[in-house]
Amino acid sequence: MKLGIFSGSANPELTNGIADYLNIKPSSIELKRFSDGEIFVKILENVRGRDVFIVQSTYPPAENLVELLLMIDALKRASAGRITAVIPYYGYGRGDKKDEPRVPISAKLVANLIVEAGTNRILTLDLHSQQIAGYFDIPVDHLFAAPVTIKHIHSMGIPEENLVIVSPDVGRVVAARAIAKRVNENVPIAIVDKRRPAPNLAEVLNIIGDVKDRVAVIIDDIVDTGGTLTEAADALYNVGAKSVYAYITHPVLSGNAISKIESSSITKLIVTDSIPLEDKKSDKIEVVSISELLGEAILRIHENSSVSSLFV
Repeated sequence: MKLGIFSGSANPELTNGIADYLNIKPSSIELKRFSDGEIFVKILENVRGRDVFIVQSTYPPAENLVELLLMIDALKRASAGRITAVIPYYGYGRGDKKDEPRVPISAKLVANLIVEAGTNRILTLDLHSQQIAGYFDIPVDHLFAAPVTIKHIHSMGIPEENLVIVSPDVGRVVAARAIAKRVNENVPIAIVDKRRPAPNLAEVLNIIGDVKDRVAVIIDDIVDTGGTLTEAADALYNVGAKSVYAYITHPVLSGNAISKIESSSITKLIVTDSIPLEDKKSDKIEVVSISELLGEAILRIHENSSVSSLFV
């Protein structure tokens, strides 16, 4: 089957980077809004029997999710051979469980919608919780941004004896330990002990581990309002960290997150292009691309070869 890469409105620059890695041009599609705001999708080339990939993150507004569903439906009705939804950032992923009465499991509902639209396979990156992959009744390739993160950490040239990898909460300890081990066997980890009294609010209670006179590197999947991240950075600095870097896969950056980051103890925030920053710019924020990682995964899926070596 011939390979085709389609871009939604959410990630056009990332799609171009993936296409460059694959040495192909993005496939032709028309996306527009009617005067009432409804979305119009039209595939502008023959896709009958082709292996097609749609690159579209589902960050807010909800139109990004609706656009993805419409693109899937259009390709299915155009008789595409196989449809893979490449979702760098899986929106609504934080609603992954029913943890209080009368609330939805949003991540499961979104998974149902994507599968029902006609998707044959999912390729995604750093899901908020790994169980979300099980919400799909189709194959899911769940990549991690760790290779990109580790490459950048090495590029900074920080001596291993001066480095500590920090988990922002207990839930990310496994990921932090895995990255620390791959940076160097002797790099220690620290843990931020916190509690969350309400959504988008976090209170740092203690730092577990030795960070004094070390370069602290926080590893996490999402930065939204920036409250958790900046409080953790300030707490690390207050107990003696020499400097604080943060590697976050998905830069949601809602509300006044940018001002919080700029006034915090964070030396540099490194994020991927799973969500375009657009006007959310800061001298403290650096973007690294996941285009090669996703491009290699797409190539292996297309060739029906192993993707497991990328799951690190």
